[in-house]
Amino acid sequence: MDITDVILRQHDEQRRMFAVLEEWPRDDHEGLAAVWKRLEILLETHAEAEELYFYPELLRIGTGGADAESVDEEVEDAVKDHNDIRKSVRKVGRCRTGSDAWWTAVVDANVHNSDHMGEEERQDLADFRQRASLELRHEIAVQFLRYEAVRWAEGITPKDKDPERYVAARKTTKASATAKKAARDARKAAKTAPARAAGSKKASAAASEE
Repeated sequence: MDITDVILRQHDEQRRMFAVLEEWPRDDHEGLAAVWKRLEILLETHAEAEELYFYPELLRIGTGGADAESVDEEVEDAVKDHNDIRKSVRKVGRCRTGSDAWWTAVVDANVHNSDHMGEEERQDLADFRQRASLELRHEIAVQFLRYEAVRWAEGITPKDKDPERYVAARKTTKASATAKKAARDARKAAKTAPARAAGSKKASAAASEE
């Protein structure tokens, strides 16, 4: 297993579930509520698993992928995105299923989630692939999926995180032996390939100006 593949597959599932809602009969409020509940659980368990298992390791070995200024900025932005998605999800929960206000809130959640996934795929996942060993990717994938499986069965209460405090706290946590080795390898790789990273960021900056 590879955590980057797991995250990508779940992103695809989230996109598919939003598409299912868009095509669902508007008068089937019971069905809409059931589909949304399934998506709501997926969104929160996915976000919480990333914050527990993926982002901490990314902070240890990443340097900032694509147009990210740094790995700290990359992760802080991702955690902020999760808070925005949670806020949108809570708004859906305050509306009557199938009402105009409910649909507006669902679309808002879709927009926030879509923007987050695109940025995460471009920055965080690319950054991690370039630096993480296959062993570390597998180790995190197992932890990630186990957590989700348990939480899907027991339920989970969404909790917002302060992005800056989150990053600062994760930098002081202990790493596994696999993660430590991956971090050492990543530092060695970073020393031998500074030109590639600089070239990538210049290309990103040029593209944004066009």
